[in-house]
Amino acid sequence: MPPSRFAVPAEVPGLAARRIAADILDGVLHKHRTLDDQLDGAGAHPGLKSLADRDRALMRRLVSTILRKLGTLGHVLSRLLDRGIPTDAPRAQSALLIGAAQILWMDVPDHAAVDLSVRLVQSDRRAAKYAGLVNAVLRRCAREGQGLIDEVKLQTLDLPPWMLARWSAHYGEETARDMALALGHEPSLDLTVKADAPQWASRLHGETLPTGTVRTLLQGSVTMLPGFAEGQWWVQDAAAALPARLFGDVKDKAIADLCAAPGGKTAQLALAGARVTALDRSPARMARLRDNFSRLALQTETIVTDAAEWPGANEAFDGILVDAPCTSTGTIRRHPDVAWLRQEADIAALSGLQKRLLQRATALLKPGGTLVYCTCSLEPEEGEQAISALLADEPGLKRAPIERDEVADLDEIITADGDLRTLPCHLPHADPRLGGLDGFYAARLVKSAG
Repeated sequence: MPPSRFAVPAEVPGLAARRIAADILDGVLHKHRTLDDQLDGAGAHPGLKSLADRDRALMRRLVSTILRKLGTLGHVLSRLLDRGIPTDAPRAQSALLIGAAQILWMDVPDHAAVDLSVRLVQSDRRAAKYAGLVNAVLRRCAREGQGLIDEVKLQTLDLPPWMLARWSAHYGEETARDMALALGHEPSLDLTVKADAPQWASRLHGETLPTGTVRTLLQGSVTMLPGFAEGQWWVQDAAAALPARLFGDVKDKAIADLCAAPGGKTAQLALAGARVTALDRSPARMARLRDNFSRLALQTETIVTDAAEWPGANEAFDGILVDAPCTSTGTIRRHPDVAWLRQEADIAALSGLQKRLLQRATALLKPGGTLVYCTCSLEPEEGEQAISALLADEPGLKRAPIERDEVADLDEIITADGDLRTLPCHLPHADPRLGGLDGFYAARLVKSAG
């Protein structure tokens, strides 16, 4: 029987992944929605449910590559377009970015990258008139794009100017450039394992870092990797795994984690034998923490509340971890949308919240107890300056400097004051994908016993 003339044509392979990538890019760049919101949970893109694992991985890599290389892509496309990127059709802009990213940095045949971007434009009513333009520009990109990248390879285009200026002022221009370069590479997968890191590094085709983290380049769904279902490890950047260790021996001690979700640091404390009270003001994030703890077979008390307003428990705590909400500029390696969603004005607003959390933590801490404060921010107002202000206001608190043997003898990550400061360019490796750390700050303070 001949096919019906009303039959719906089959989806072109790979087109659905690129269509969803275009939607998510539009969400980040024009609607200020985070990648996490669009990829997981109640607000996730509805098309993800029907996307095969391979296409889902392609979509995520597309979006991440574009956001990591957005400044360079803008330069290349501006040189190839006489009148700039069309502003009246967001899908045309997305199609150009998606096509150019595949041609310049991904293992996709040029003809496929061009064809699928043209189809992407043709399927959108407002953008269809730009199909010829997209075709011509991307063909030129295949011929001339690498040369256009070489023109600006010594420039730092892939970070907002305000961010780069701040880092240059605080860390020096050379270090800021090294940080920006490190952020341009696709990151590894870092895992905190319950035990026997070398064995898990072997099973997961990775390596064990000096700090004990297992680092691998395996891709795809982490839920399918060996050891996940059995709760033998959890995903956690190597830098993020350091602050919880600063408490020392926590066996049988009462520790409060004031901003706990999604629970990586909480899990470290529980695994080490602490009696952990985990707080977070987001019910959805706390539900995720509980799911993680169920898989990991770990125990913790969970409370959904605003920690800055929490009256506390019946007893003061031996230790308090404040992993404070922040601008998250240290996580751009893994969350490239942060670079384009954050504004410099966000720093002051979040600094106020961090101050309130530190004040509350000080009140909840018993005499002789330890307070560890950390943020995944590279901004000094959210790190060094926050602790300086707290110490000035609270004479009963004293800094307990971090020793090199507590951080695998990595001297470069200890500041002159004895705090922890990791940078994206730290822990270099011959393969850039296996190097680097998230940007973290941590300080350890002790409350006087008197």
